[in-house]
Amino acid sequence: MALDTQKIIDDLKDASILELNDLVKAIEDEFDVKAAAPVAAAGAAGGDAAAEKDSFDVELTEAGQEKVKVIKEVRGITGLGLKDSKDLVDGAPKVIKEGVAKADADDMKAKLEAVGATVTLK
Repeated sequence: MALDTQKIIDDLKDASILELNDLVKAIEDEFDVKAAAPVAAAGAAGGDAAAEKDSFDVELTEAGQEKVKVIKEVRGITGLGLKDSKDLVDGAPKVIKEGVAKADADDMKAKLEAVGATVTLK
């Protein structure tokens, strides 16, 4: 049986954070592995690389006009419940995710801005 790679990718895109977390745990248990982020060697690169920021805080600056859509995106990003997500959006400006990689932070920012929110990466 051949793997349908595109179907798997599509299924992962549609999955919630909790479903993805359960998937990772199941894979770890089934194959006796650990999904750990690789640790970069500190100081291995020159001074320019040290000046480059490698983790960002994603701050919701303003919810905008489509507050319900923003709450849904915040729920998807953070995995929080509806009430906690609503409180976070209502309390803007608030940091919704800390210490995120550049690519992930840009992705979160794009998703939130697509529904009308104003987002700042710090």
